[in-house]
Parts: sequence; structure tokens; C-alpha cells
Amino acid sequence: MIPEQRDIPSFTDPLGETLHLLRLNGTLYCRSELTAPWGIDMPPFEDYMMFHVVTAGHCWLEIEGEEPRLLQQGSLTLVPHGIGHRIRSSLSVDTTPLFDIPLEKVSERYEIMRYGGDGELTHLTCGVVSFDHIAGQQLIAQLPKVLQIDSWRDEEDSWLQSTLRFIAREARELRPGGETVITHLADILIIQAIRTWIDSAPEAKQGWLAALRDKHIGRALATIHREPEKYWTVDSLAKEVGMSRSGFSARFTQLVGESTKRYLTNWRMQLARVQLKETTDTLATLADRHGYQSEAAFCRAFKREFGVSPGSVRHTD
Repeated sequence: MIPEQRDIPSFTDPLGETLHLLRLNGTLYCRSELTAPWGIDMPPFEDYMMFHVVTAGHCWLEIEGEEPRLLQQGSLTLVPHGIGHRIRSSLSVDTTPLFDIPLEKVSERYEIMRYGGDGELTHLTCGVVSFDHIAGQQLIAQLPKVLQIDSWRDEEDSWLQSTLRFIAREARELRPGGETVITHLADILIIQAIRTWIDSAPEAKQGWLAALRDKHIGRALATIHREPEKYWTVDSLAKEVGMSRSGFSARFTQLVGESTKRYLTNWRMQLARVQLKETTDTLATLADRHGYQSEAAFCRAFKREFGVSPGSVRHTD
């Protein structure tokens, strides 16, 4: 079943509903045993998120345009937009391109790296993941270049620190099923880090995320996300959330940054683009699924959005 067709529970909290759609597609996980001096040049991974969990020792992370960050034991750091960066034992150490470092391949999705000199040991669990729903991708687009969590809130500290210890133990021993345990726990930590940022960061209180928190506009967005194929209009959405047409239209544009019609069209086209790549559904089927009365109307809308025809996207991808 393609991601956009999954059943979505009916939440009273549209932001919670969006977090429910943060289903991670774990592309690769790596347990690293690094002894100083060591340095790794991480290449960019477009459309993916990278993360680093320090389970022993410490290291530095550097990304262009940001101050170097010291990653201590127990820290979780996300590089949400897949930007290339460096991690190393100290800021004076040279770095080696990631793909030049030998790895032990445990499975298609799990690797072990042992690298460095004969100095202090650092254990890292790293990963490259993507999100298989457009709502998750939209949320990730709101995140900063780097998201670092070092100290969790008191009421969460015990559970989160025990999760990190559990990951460290599984990474160290790699017992049967250990890969599965590590990947699922890492997914949970990533989502928890995003939740923590949403709760605390000032920039999470504006734009699309603020719109999701709004009593009326949040409901409208959740309605669009849940049923994009319906023939929604400004009138019908305003009625759905209990607002006047003019009041709804003005508030939607103010919070979201674009008109209701523009947002709905963009959302449908983004979903359609994913489905063109991942399914063999006909253009007529996709047109009907996304609320277009004809294949021709769907194709015109798609070309206006992306500058190419739906057929060329399917052919090239």
C-alpha cells in the first residue's frame, strides 16, 4: 500500500496527526568504533536526514554556516536536510571521505566501522533515513540545519537515557535481532527529538507549524491531508471548521503563507508526484484520486506545478 493511502486515525490535534505520519524509512544504520585521532567527511544525502547518537566518548560536528558543536555521550544530533558535514575527534584533525573508510557490512541496512588511531574511544550510532509521507517531508522542511538534544526535560530524562543505554548495549553486543532493535529505537529517538524542538523552539511557533496548532486552520489542514481527493473549496473548508468564508480565507493565508487553493493544489501534486514514481497507476486513476475531473486537467495542473508532464516524471524515474 502506498503511503498516501494508509488509514489515518482521527486526531483532535492536527500537529499530533502530522507526527503520526512521521514514518521513517531507514536506509542505512552504522555502529562506529572510533579511536582518536579520527575525522570523517560526511557527504550530502539529498532528501535524507542524517543522525548521530554518541553512546560513549565525545566528538565534534561541523557544518557550513554553523558554529562547531561538541557532541557528548548521551547526545542525539540530527542533520535534517542531509547537508554534508564533518565529524572528528578534535577540530585540528584531518578528515577522510566517508566512502574511503572500510566498513564491515552486517546486512543491507546495517554496517560497522572501526577507524582511527590508538587514542580515546568514541562510540557512535549513525544513520541515514527518509520519510515516506509528504506530511513528514513538509514537517522536516521546517527544521533547522542542525538539531542537537543534549539534556532532556526532567520528566523524560529517565526513559530517554535508558533508551540510549539500550541502543549502546545492543550496538556493543549485536545479539540476534539487535539490528531491528537499534533501528526501531533510533526511529523513536528521532521523532522524540523533533517533538522536543517543536515544544521549545521559537521558530516552531510560526508558519506551517503554527497553522497546525491553530484551532480552525489546523483542522482545515488535517482535513486536506486526510482527504485530498475531495472537491474542497474555500467555502466547504470554512464550513467544515466553523468559520466564515472571508475570515477563514484571510487567516489561512496569514498563517500558512499561501492561499487555500494554492496549498491544496500543491499538496495534491506532491502526492501525485510520489505516486507516479512508486506505482503503476494510470494518469486517469491519479487524476480521480486527487480530485480532478479529467486526465487532461490533472496533467495541466501537474505541469504548472513542476514544469514537466506527469509522463516524463514516470519515464525518468
